[in-house]
Amino acid sequence: MALVDLCKRAAQAKYDVQYLSTETKNEALFKVGEALIDNAREIIEANNIDVENAKKNGMHPGLLDRLTLTQSRLEAIQEGIRQVAELPDPIGEEIEHFIRPNGLKIKKVRVPMGVVGIIYESRPNVTPDAFALTFKSGNACILKGGSDCIHSNIAIVKYIRQALSECGVTPDAVQLIEDTDRAVTKEFMTMKQYVDVLIPRGSAGLIRAVTENSNIPVIETGTGNCHIYVDKDADLDKAIPIIINAKTQRIGVCNAAESLVVHKDIKERFLPLFAKAMNDNKVEVRADDESRSFIEGALVATEEDFGKEYLDYIISVKTVKDVDEAIAHINKYNTGHSEAIITENQATAKRFLDRVDAACVYVNASTRFTDGFEFGLGAEIGISTQKLHARGPMGLKELTSYKYEIIGEGQIRG
Repeated sequence: MALVDLCKRAAQAKYDVQYLSTETKNEALFKVGEALIDNAREIIEANNIDVENAKKNGMHPGLLDRLTLTQSRLEAIQEGIRQVAELPDPIGEEIEHFIRPNGLKIKKVRVPMGVVGIIYESRPNVTPDAFALTFKSGNACILKGGSDCIHSNIAIVKYIRQALSECGVTPDAVQLIEDTDRAVTKEFMTMKQYVDVLIPRGSAGLIRAVTENSNIPVIETGTGNCHIYVDKDADLDKAIPIIINAKTQRIGVCNAAESLVVHKDIKERFLPLFAKAMNDNKVEVRADDESRSFIEGALVATEEDFGKEYLDYIISVKTVKDVDEAIAHINKYNTGHSEAIITENQATAKRFLDRVDAACVYVNASTRFTDGFEFGLGAEIGISTQKLHARGPMGLKELTSYKYEIIGEGQIRG
């Protein structure tokens, strides 16, 4: 199907989707979740083709992990869809209301955005997540995954559309651009008359390409150079497990920790413990001069290291004199995603929370919790690192706009 025809069908479908009842949307979502599990073998077989091609092309292990689908990951996807179905429907929600002195009754209510386009890379789990969230929030969606996961996406969308049809819902509520030519992706970014908002998910290069070439409004979901600051008043028994979890649980995700910042007063006690933990987990350490003498085998950290999202078993280390230097370092090099402090000092924690400029700021917890599922939002469309409209995990409400409904009794403006 030609791109323009696909976009036209989505633009028409949005008017059908926005008027669906909550019950109908929920029934369809449950049906979609069941269809993905019932057809798990076919989906995983399609995914295996993508994984084998990726291995032949030398894909980075972190990205390969993101690409891979398993039975357990499909079950997690189904659970995410179930959670979305069980969340309150935001459409029609009254945000506020007031009466003007002239008697006009004004109500502000949530409405769908319309057609949401999502451009993403080696993440086939984005496909059902994006559909579930856009559909529950009354939107149609157009998906443009990367060539690396094309077989997976075709299989997934096939069964989503099939489930929608079985529920009497237009399958055009979800469209997949199957052409992997980059020229088609660039053309998609110009379809402003059909697409209401565009959301890129992936590398810094992809996000930059979309923001620079799109004439459709863009919500950025950014990369994650996430820091953990270990304060002089930290409980070191908490610090080590948190760092191990944030760095090593899944290296290829945007909420993984990429940089450690340490208060100088505890460097002699803490850094050897940290070094052992990283060595045990086969994590390469790149440290500044002040830190390196306490970390056996550490390499020299460069300016580039402090600002890098590794998506690998690598972490940078910086020693600072106090919390204010830690905050300054983090605000200079972070990507506005997720930052954490380990401390038992409430005043220091409050200062960090107030002054670190990021979508999510943690005290004594792993950055890995920046996730729609963990926040109770169900699946997520991405982690927004910008400040306009949406920030942090983007759930249902972040995929809505609003309108004003005004009720009068014959008023005219003088």
